[in-house]
Amino acid sequence: MRIALLAHLRHPVARPFAGGMEAQCWALADGLMARGHDVVLFAAGDSDPRFPVDPVIPVHHERSFPELEHRGDAGLKAHVDAGYAAACDRIAAGGFDVLHNNALSRLPLERRRLAGVATVTSLHVPPYDALRWFVSDSLVPGHRITVTSEAQRRTWWPEGAPPEVSVLHNGVDPAAWPFRERGDGGAVWSGRIAPIKGTHLAVAAARRAGLPLTLFGSIEDRDYWEAQIAPQLGGSIRYGGHLSGDALAGEIGRASVFLFTPCWDEPFGLVAIEAMACGVPVAGLAMGAAAEVVGEAGHLVPPDAGPALAQALAQAIGDALAIPRTVPHARVLRLFTRDRWLTRCEDLYARAHRAAHG
Repeated sequence: MRIALLAHLRHPVARPFAGGMEAQCWALADGLMARGHDVVLFAAGDSDPRFPVDPVIPVHHERSFPELEHRGDAGLKAHVDAGYAAACDRIAAGGFDVLHNNALSRLPLERRRLAGVATVTSLHVPPYDALRWFVSDSLVPGHRITVTSEAQRRTWWPEGAPPEVSVLHNGVDPAAWPFRERGDGGAVWSGRIAPIKGTHLAVAAARRAGLPLTLFGSIEDRDYWEAQIAPQLGGSIRYGGHLSGDALAGEIGRASVFLFTPCWDEPFGLVAIEAMACGVPVAGLAMGAAAEVVGEAGHLVPPDAGPALAQALAQAIGDALAIPRTVPHARVLRLFTRDRWLTRCEDLYARAHRAAHG
């Protein structure tokens, strides 16, 4: 198939990945091309040049409009909207069999645009007001919508989702996150360093449990980093940088427990299955889809424990350490592999294409 992939524009679709959306869009382009599809990635122009990139904007907007995401900046909104509008026009005229829309933009969801090309939209976020109405109005023939978890589907459609909506769990390549039979006795945390990711909770829990902890990831919120994380570094708590690929997989895989601390309704939690693929059990918060993703591969605590939360997380760390490493690894092989995810995507593309062409 000839497939257009439309990405979020805050960061480039390139290593080291800023977050799960960039990682999954990269894996989608890479996997579909390996399966023989003709793929064009519509993304920021500084995305990975190994892919055929049609730039939506010249460079990712965190570079040209730094730290303005979610702040209602009119200049950023106009810049992004103009890029997406032109890109949608090029996609409509580009002879594509299907568009896989991973953007956080209302524009690909407009009915007049959906009429031009079969579309699969993957929702990676909770039901923000800026998207909610457009999503509900976009249920037309030739459009399929996916969410990353049952928990996310319930959040978007608490009274039951329409038949055009399905759960598409994220997946990882187990070869890229190799299994290790034993850990080094320490804890690890990975993700975007920002309040909603709960980095500070991981630090507090590791200290309470008496385990060394290494943090990995991009520093998304500089004020949060300087006020709550940087002062905690030293001794048993260290920052390992923003790594990717084999380097990050090696660091994650040598740990004995992974700390997963979302402070929002996390739609999925890609970092958790990356660690699980390596055989690392998970301790963390039961927020959003965490319980659905982690299952028997970890121990989670409710987020409403108040002042006792650090102690509850420390106890969860101890419980998770007792889980055999084969358990998280087996869960990923059963439910969350990249091949399983790509096959589901291909099926959705075919369904959307058939519905669009009657």
